[in-house]
Amino acid sequence: MKQAVSCDIFCNVIDNYGDIGVSWRLARQLANEFGITVRLWVDDMASFAKLCPDADASLESQRCRGVEVRLWGKDFTDVTPAKLVIDAFGCTLPESYRAAMAVQESVWINLEYLSAEDWVEGCHKLPSPRPPLTRYFFFPGFTKKTGGLLLERDLLARRDAFLNDPLQQKGFWESVGMEIPSGDTLKISLFAYENDALEGLLDAWVNGKQAVLCLVPEGRILPQVVKYFSDETGRTYARGNLELRVLPFVEQERYDELLWACDVNFVRGEDSCVRAQWAGKPFVWQIYPQHDEVHWQKLQAFLDFYDTTLSPEAAHAMQGWWRVWNGGDGDVGQAWDAFAAARGELDVRAKVWGWELSQNTLALNLLDFIQEIGRIRALKIEG
Repeated sequence: MKQAVSCDIFCNVIDNYGDIGVSWRLARQLANEFGITVRLWVDDMASFAKLCPDADASLESQRCRGVEVRLWGKDFTDVTPAKLVIDAFGCTLPESYRAAMAVQESVWINLEYLSAEDWVEGCHKLPSPRPPLTRYFFFPGFTKKTGGLLLERDLLARRDAFLNDPLQQKGFWESVGMEIPSGDTLKISLFAYENDALEGLLDAWVNGKQAVLCLVPEGRILPQVVKYFSDETGRTYARGNLELRVLPFVEQERYDELLWACDVNFVRGEDSCVRAQWAGKPFVWQIYPQHDEVHWQKLQAFLDFYDTTLSPEAAHAMQGWWRVWNGGDGDVGQAWDAFAAARGELDVRAKVWGWELSQNTLALNLLDFIQEIGRIRALKIEG
């Protein structure tokens, strides 16, 4: 398959790590799996450096893991555009760069946000004329009529190797300063935005019958955790049947291991949500809230896809807890208990779901679409 030889990816860093997390994954995959020369343009190098410890936040240009990473400043200097240009999530390209794209005849892709809503299939790959250029919409998604999800070639094999290797698991737990938890301990990762349901959830774990180990990567929910335990300096907390540990910011590769090592994963936004689905474990998604509350439609659209093979009881438990966790009505403790009781069935569903999604991957679909655009252009010229 003949591929584009160069690619520029532009990303505005929003909400610290969500958009840049997706862009960085895509940049590395295009460079390292497909041999494409990739430049990743970011407007916040400090946030990027948190995701990639190899990076130096003080530099405006550097090479990291096969990708040239450039600071996208306000005064954008003259740059020759790549043959493939991706603006991630609708960011606005520099005017001088767009003019040069027309000369280069660059293919322009707008990589959109992930959604399971019905309309996505109809908008995927649609052209948007921006004379003298054409911008094409590319939507990630959960069906064959969408762009699929980002998945590295070896990710599922690495996951299975980890889950079947006690030494790898031991190494992970040692890296967070712990011994391997006992088999009857419920291991949970908690990555979330601020959440009104958190206090009730922590109460349920503290007062529950099962021992719970909760690992919390540094993030926006941390001040609420600290307030709950009335301790401004601690990193490890214990109360009742709950032990909670705060982890330093976890880089992307290590975050996958965290998801694999836990029994239930709380995730937020887009990037961590997708990684939780590859982990093949029950998960809880906190969708990014929107002022017009359309996020409820997006959340329900995903649940309608996901719970089709669940029993009515398990589907009700999953939907009930997800809605409570996302700010809906309901008793926090009761909703969590119902979700936890359905965990056996949810675990089976998570494994099957991950395999189903792995048959439709974003990077391959994107490169196939680039070739399709080339054929369309050739037909227009010949015509």
